[in-house]
Parts: sequence; C-alpha cells; structure tokens
Amino acid sequence: MLITFAPHAEAVTCGQIQVGVVNCLPYLQNRGPIGGCCGVIKDLLKLCKTPHERRKSCRCVKKAANTIKGIDFGKAAGLSGVCGVKIPFEINPSVDCSKYVFSLR
Repeated sequence: MLITFAPHAEAVTCGQIQVGVVNCLPYLQNRGPIGGCCGVIKDLLKLCKTPHERRKSCRCVKKAANTIKGIDFGKAAGLSGVCGVKIPFEINPSVDCSKYVFSLR
C-alpha cells in the first residue's frame, strides 16, 4: 500500500510520519524491497518546511525506532543515499533531535 500526501498540506503530523515508517518497514526489516518507501519519504520531507516541523518529525521517527522491533538501522542510515534525498536527522532509537542543524539544502 502506497500512501502519498498533498504537497500543499500545512504541517506534517506524527501520524503521517508513522504511515511513512510503515511503508518502509519491509525494507528496513530485511523482509522486502524498498518499494514505495522513497516516494513517501520525499513527500514527507516536502511537508517538513520549518525547523520545528523537522524536529517534530525527528521525535516521531525516534519514537517509532524505539517501538518497532527488527529495524536494521544500517539500512535506515542508508535511506538518504538509496532514495536520493537528504534526511535531516539520523534514524535510530537514540538520536538527539535537538542537536541537528535542520537545513535541507
């Protein structure tokens, strides 16, 4: 199932981030191909326009990383390269979301 988000939406929600994580789980848990994961990540990054939204997204991803079992964090670290985008924070359960400079350029 591929879920996309309208680029004119006002702010990203934790629910949208969680849907994005779910779309990437087969790949991140070594159960399947990348599938629609990159498209969802690109759509979510378009919604994260402000530093506040990027920090909120980081916290949501961190929560998912602490909750969902079996994630290969090596693969998660490589998502930027695989998808051709800059994810402005690390994807791991111990990321400090306050320490990153949140620029997408």
